Amino acid sequence: MATNPPQIAILGAGIFVRTQYIPRLSEISDLFLLKAIWSRSEESARGAVELARKFFPGVDCKWGAEGFDEIAQDDSITAVAVVLAGQTQVDTSLRMLKAGKHVLQEKPAAASSSELETALSAYNSISANFPSRPIWSVAENYRFEPAFLECKNLIADIGNMMSVQVIVEGSMNSSNPYFSSSWRRNFTGGFILDMGVHFIAGLRMLVGCEVVSVSAMTSHVDLTLPPPDNISSVFQLENGCSGVFVMVVSSKSPKIIWRVVGLNGTLQVERGNHEGRHGYQVSFYGIDGQSKSSFFPFSGVTDELKAFINDVSQATLKNGSHYEADSRISFVEGARDVAVLEAMLESGARQGSLVQVKKF
Repeated sequence: MATNPPQIAILGAGIFVRTQYIPRLSEISDLFLLKAIWSRSEESARGAVELARKFFPGVDCKWGAEGFDEIAQDDSITAVAVVLAGQTQVDTSLRMLKAGKHVLQEKPAAASSSELETALSAYNSISANFPSRPIWSVAENYRFEPAFLECKNLIADIGNMMSVQVIVEGSMNSSNPYFSSSWRRNFTGGFILDMGVHFIAGLRMLVGCEVVSVSAMTSHVDLTLPPPDNISSVFQLENGCSGVFVMVVSSKSPKIIWRVVGLNGTLQVERGNHEGRHGYQVSFYGIDGQSKSSFFPFSGVTDELKAFINDVSQATLKNGSHYEADSRISFVEGARDVAVLEAMLESGARQGSLVQVKKF
């Protein structure tokens, strides 16, 4: 049974909307109609709409409280992407969910476990007022990267896990467009939380189980960055294996690597580029000493957007009956990533005390 493509709106007109959302959505423009882009200021909204009209000639420009209410009250708009400052995303998402819209919210899911709990409670209350639960998804994209999907297929081959290492040496310096982002600088956990949810998502997907406890040390060395800008943590997985998570927000020699050592082999994922394309090198080292490697270009953002739009289309088709959305982008998955980092930051503030990770 065919249905009309869903009409969506984007709330936000910042760097990520202009450099990622609009180009990536243009790749899958046959799946939906972009009805509107909203921003708090008219200037910002018009700038993003001008870019978007190259691909979506009919997109409307909305701004301010009046424009926000127009989107919320427009029954033809079935879903919104919330791409705003981390401090305002949860409240904005809940307002749109209350208006009956499906929501794809940018990461992080929230700033803290307490905000996550309050948000989930509000979501459950809102959902009780609708015949079918509006979808609330969080965009982190790593759970959609082909490299991590491949790792899920390979992880069993390494046998019982013995050690896990996640090393993140980022490149957040003045040449990065997000460096001057004011909300990230005023956000609890700063760049560690905002960037770190990606790497925790990769870790959790790779090992296939939850982090139960952590002990961490944090420091603030680069004073051009908000504190903390370095974290070194030991963590325990529910399968009994332990590991280390090290993150440096700004390094002169960026490197991002996940490595899982097992009884029968080792699996490694490393960020890099191959023939001019950015992505991940997945390497498997077997018990026989042989190794095999494959390179997977980035496509997580596009694949994630495609999954959300498919969920919205299916939920609309079922109209009133329950639809189970893709769990990889569920709000709860995003909440679990935040909970791990929050525990690490809390432990760091308590000079390495053991902290249990909040369960969601």
